[in-house]
Amino acid sequence: MLDQFSPSERRALRGLSSPFKIQRLLDDIPYNLEPHGATCYSPRLVLRHRLAHCMEGALLGAAALRLIGHPPLLIDMEAVRDTDHVVAVYRVDGRWGAVGKSNYAGLRSREPVYRSLRELALTYFENYFNPAKEKTLRTYSRPVNLTRFDGLPWMTAERDVWEIPEHLCGIRHFSLFPIEAERLLSRMDRRLWEANCVGTAK
Repeated sequence: MLDQFSPSERRALRGLSSPFKIQRLLDDIPYNLEPHGATCYSPRLVLRHRLAHCMEGALLGAAALRLIGHPPLLIDMEAVRDTDHVVAVYRVDGRWGAVGKSNYAGLRSREPVYRSLRELALTYFENYFNPAKEKTLRTYSRPVNLTRFDGLPWMTAERDVWEIPEHLCGIRHFSLFPIEAERLLSRMDRRLWEANCVGTAK
């Protein structure tokens, strides 16, 4: 499968032998500050442009996980008065972990210690906020196996792969908590806000 990539791309991907190393690559790639919805780079284009927002980082993460034996799985997390967040998920000994790209420190990787995707998604809740400091995460999707998009081909496409986020937006999502719990939510406190903003691209 690595032979689908060019020699320079293979050099970038060959050393990614663990989720930790995949996350380190995602952290090293600058955040794509193009307006929301302007690009949806394939993993090939992320490596070429050295830029990625959360969707693009999740695609590269899923491709890299695939190359070390994991199925290429994404989940979508939906929010209110905010944008979605997408991460690549994987399992080790039956427990879920994730790799991801975000402009905010608390929305990146998770270690594979979670018994369910709901457990994993809930760990993003406290760090998921909008500019009004509202905690906005509400739902998560079932995992989508990107092998269904191999015909594009999604890993090496020379164009934006909008078919994938469009599919993620259309599938069933599951609530993280009852709607009546929303009235009890507090806003982000200053220290958590500042901690999440460490290293953000402007």
